[in-house]
Amino acid sequence: MEISGRTRVVGLFGDPVAHSLSPRMQNAAIRASAIDAVYVPFHVTSADLGGAVDSIRRLGLLGANLTIPHKEAALALVDELEDEARQIGSINTIVNRDNRLVGCNTDRNGLLAALQSDLGLALPGLRVLLLGAGGAARAAAAAAAQGGADWVGIANRTFDKAVRLVEDVSVLGQGTRFAALVLDEGLAGRLPTRVDLLINATSIGLDGGEPVFPVGDCVQAAGAVFDMVYGPGPTPVIEAAHAAGLRAADGLGMLAAQGEAGFRLWFGRPAPAGIMHRVLHTAVS
Repeated sequence: MEISGRTRVVGLFGDPVAHSLSPRMQNAAIRASAIDAVYVPFHVTSADLGGAVDSIRRLGLLGANLTIPHKEAALALVDELEDEARQIGSINTIVNRDNRLVGCNTDRNGLLAALQSDLGLALPGLRVLLLGAGGAARAAAAAAAQGGADWVGIANRTFDKAVRLVEDVSVLGQGTRFAALVLDEGLAGRLPTRVDLLINATSIGLDGGEPVFPVGDCVQAAGAVFDMVYGPGPTPVIEAAHAAGLRAADGLGMLAAQGEAGFRLWFGRPAPAGIMHRVLHTAVS
C-alpha cells in the first residue's frame, strides 16, 4: 500500500483497539478495489473521544468506526443521525459528508446477517437472552425487537442500565416481551425458561476472562449461542457453549457484514464480494 498526499483516511476509535481485525479486512478490501485510502486504528480513551471525533472534520477523514466503549457516547458528538442509529441509540460508524458528520449503525443488520449465515437462525418467535446493555447490546436488542422475537431478557452487571435499555427498545417491537435481569452467577435461575438463543454483547472474553454464569443452564438443548467477541481460537463463551453441546458462532461473521456496510458508506461502492470474510478467517486460523 503506497501512501501519498492524496491518500484518504478512515479511522477506528476504541479502547482497547489493538486486538481488532477491522484494519486487516478493510485495507484488504481497499487494495482490491484500487482505492487510494487507508484504514487506521487509533487508541482513543473516553476522555479523548470528543477530540477524536472532531479530528474527523478537522483532518478531513472520510469517517471512522467506533468500538468499545464509544458507541453510545458518540451519539452526541456528530452533526446528524440516520434514523436507524437514532432508534437504536448507538452508532458504530461515522461518515464525513462535506464536513458534516453523520452517525450510522451497521451492527443491527450485521448481526442479522451473521445469525442467518453462521447459525441458520431467524429471530421471529425466538426466546433470546442478551448479555450486556452497551452500544452493541442496543443494536442486538433492536434487532430482536424489530425481528419479531417472542421474549428478550437483557442481563447486565449494572441492573439499572438493563432496565433503561428495556425501556428504550420496548417501543420498537410488536408483541415482543422484555425483561431486565442481573448478570451474575445466578442468572440461569432467574430465567422463566431456557432460551433459544444467547447473544453475548459484553466484553467477556476480550481479556480472557471466564463467563460469570453457566451458559449451558441458560440455553435449551436445541438452542444456540452467538458471541460478538472473536479471537484466535474459541472465546470463553464459545467454549462454554460447546462444552454444553450447543451450536455456537463468534463475531467474525458480524464483523465482516457490518464492515461491508461501512465500506459502502465511506466509498460509495460495495466491497469486493467475500474478501472480508476470507481475510478474517485466514487471520484467526
